[in-house]
Amino acid sequence: MPLSSKPTPRANAILDAVRRAARQEQFLEVVSAGEARRRFESHIDLAPLPAESVNLASTGSRVLAADVIAPVDAPPFDRSNVDGFAVRSADTAGASDGASKRFKLNAEVIACGVAPKIEVSPGTATAIATGGVIPRGADAVVMIEQTELIEDEAVPAIEVRRAVAAGQFVSYAGSDVARGETLLHKGTRVGSREIGMLAACGLAAIDVVRRPRVAVLSTGDELVAPGEPLRPGGVYDSNGAIIAAAVSEAGGEPVPFGAFPDDEAELGKAMRAALETCDIVVLSGGTSKGAGDLSHRVVAQLGKPGILVHGVALKPGKPLCLAAIGTTPLIVLPGFPTSAIFTFHAFVAPIIRARAGLSPEAARRVSARVPVRIASELGREEFVLVSLVAGSAGLIAFPTGKGSGAVTAFSQADGFFAIDALASALDAGTECDVTLIGDDAKAPDLVIMGSHDIALDVVVGALAERGFHARTIAVGSQGGVSAASRGECDIAPVHLIDPATGVYNKHLLAPGLSLVPGWRRMQGFVFRNGDWRFEGKSAKTALRAALDDASALMVNRNAGSGTRVLADSLLRGAKPAGYANQPRSHNAVAAAIAQHRADWGVAIEPVARMYGLSFLAIAPEHYDFLLVEARRERPAVQAFLAALRDQTTRTRIRALGMEPAS
Repeated sequence: MPLSSKPTPRANAILDAVRRAARQEQFLEVVSAGEARRRFESHIDLAPLPAESVNLASTGSRVLAADVIAPVDAPPFDRSNVDGFAVRSADTAGASDGASKRFKLNAEVIACGVAPKIEVSPGTATAIATGGVIPRGADAVVMIEQTELIEDEAVPAIEVRRAVAAGQFVSYAGSDVARGETLLHKGTRVGSREIGMLAACGLAAIDVVRRPRVAVLSTGDELVAPGEPLRPGGVYDSNGAIIAAAVSEAGGEPVPFGAFPDDEAELGKAMRAALETCDIVVLSGGTSKGAGDLSHRVVAQLGKPGILVHGVALKPGKPLCLAAIGTTPLIVLPGFPTSAIFTFHAFVAPIIRARAGLSPEAARRVSARVPVRIASELGREEFVLVSLVAGSAGLIAFPTGKGSGAVTAFSQADGFFAIDALASALDAGTECDVTLIGDDAKAPDLVIMGSHDIALDVVVGALAERGFHARTIAVGSQGGVSAASRGECDIAPVHLIDPATGVYNKHLLAPGLSLVPGWRRMQGFVFRNGDWRFEGKSAKTALRAALDDASALMVNRNAGSGTRVLADSLLRGAKPAGYANQPRSHNAVAAAIAQHRADWGVAIEPVARMYGLSFLAIAPEHYDFLLVEARRERPAVQAFLAALRDQTTRTRIRALGMEPAS
C-alpha cells in the first residue's frame, strides 16, 4: 500500500515540537553575578519583617525585634551560694581551727522558696540552703564544712572555725541582671543561653522578627512526588525538599506548594496564590529555554517590574531567573539540583536572612591545592565542588566529579572554589581559596580514594559504628594508585589485572605501599533476559555474537577503571557501537541496559541482579586495597583493617555476593 504524502495531525504536532526544541530562544541577557545581584536587590525590600510575639519555647534561632529591658532583678533577692549558716560577718572575726566561735541556732531552716521570718541577731545563726533568701540581719554565709554542731545545750548551737567577710557566699539582688537594664539588644539571635536569660526575668513571650514565608514550587512534566512509583522518563522531585530545608536553614518558613507539570495556566495559578500568601517565591525548573520550559513566560505575566535577570554568567547556574512582582522577590532556580542549591545560596539565602533580621553570613575559606587540571568554559565564572583531604604539605581539594544534575554533589562536598570567567582551565597544582560549606566541615578520619564497590559501603558503615568518619572519593583504580603514590589518601581500592601475568593488583606495589586483600567479585557480561546473543552461551561465543551484530549497542566504562581494563583486554582493539559511552559506575552500566539505552556491557554480578538483568560470568577479580604504609598506625586505618577481619562485616559482604579474602 502506498504511503500518504499528507502528514497526520499527530505527525505535525511532533514536527512542531522538534522545531521549537531546535530553535530554543536565547536567554534574555546573560549578565555577571554582581550585576544580577545589583539589579535584583534594587527592586526588592531587604528590611527585616515586622515583629511578632512568640512564646519563649519557640524563640530558638529567631531574631529579637527590639531591645529587651529587664523587668525584674535577677536574682530577685540576696541569696546564699552555698549550704551553711547565715551570720553577721563581724561576729566571726578571729574564728579559726584553734579558736572557734559559738553561735546559737535560730529556730528556722531557710530552704529554697521559703521566706525567712527570724532576724539574725548578734551571736546567732540560721541554717540556710543554697539559693535560700538571706535573712534580715545577716550579711554573709559560713559553709557547713567550716562548722560543727553542738547539741549538749538546751538550744542547738554551732562552732564556727573560719571567719567570713561581709558578702561572702552571697549573691545580691540584681547582681546578675538589674531591673531596667538592657538584657538583650535588638538583632540578637536567640539561642539556649538567651532563652535562659529571658526565662530568669520571667518573660513568657518575646517580640521577634517574623520569619519570611517562602513559597517553594517545582515544575516539570518529568517530576514525580517522593513515595510515588517512578514512571519511565520520570525523576523524583528532590528540589522541593532540598529548597524547603535550605529555607529553614537560612531563617525562613518554607511553604511547600508541590510540583506542577509544564502547564502555563496551572503554574500561573499556583504562582499567583504563592504571591498572595508569601513574602518570597522560589520556583525550581523551567528556566533554561528548552522546549518544555515556560517559567519565564508565566513570570512575565505576573506584574511589574517583572523579570530583572534571566541568565547569569555562572557555572553551574546560568539559567537563573530573578524577578520582582511589586517588591516581592520571585526567583526561578535552574532545575538541576546542584545548580539550584548553588544559586539558592548565592541569591536567595541572603534575602531570607535579611528579611528575618539575620546578619549576612560570613564565608569561611581555607587554602588548598588542586591536584588535577580542570577545563573550564570561557565567559562563565565556574564553581567547582571539592572534597578536602589532608596532604603532607597542606590541604588538597579533589573535584567531586559530579555534574549539576547530581543530587548528592552538594551534600557530599566540603566546599567549592571559583575558576575565573576569563580562564579556559585551572592547572594542576594550583593553590585555591576554598569556600567551606556548612558549619561542621571537618577533615575525615580516613580518606579512601580509588574504585568504588557496594561492599566498600559495608566496611565504611562498620567504621562509622566504631566512631570513625571515612571520606570515599571514587576516582577509579588508576586514580587511586596515583593518589596513594602521592600520599593523598590512606587507602586506595583497586582491581587492576596485570596483562603480562593475569594477576590482580600485585604489580601496583611501589615503595611505601602495601597490598591488603579485600574480596573477590565476579565480573561478567550484563544483558537483558532472553537476549539470544548471550543467553546460554559461553563468554567467548557471546562476545563474538555481540561484535558480529551491528545492532548490538554496548555501554562501556570510564578509562582508568579496572572494569574498563578488563573490557579492553576482551575486545582486543575492537570498538563496537556504544564503546564511546563511558559511565563511571557499574550501576550506570546496568541502568543503561535495563532502560534499553544499551544492550550489553561489563559489570559485577550483584549489580546485574539488583537491576533484574541476566549475567554471564567472565572471570572473578580481586578487589583489594593499597595501603600507604606511613599511615598504617593511624587509629582509623587500624579500625579499617579490623573491620575487614570482623566476622559480622564479612558476613554482610558475602550477603552482597562477594567472597572476602582469607
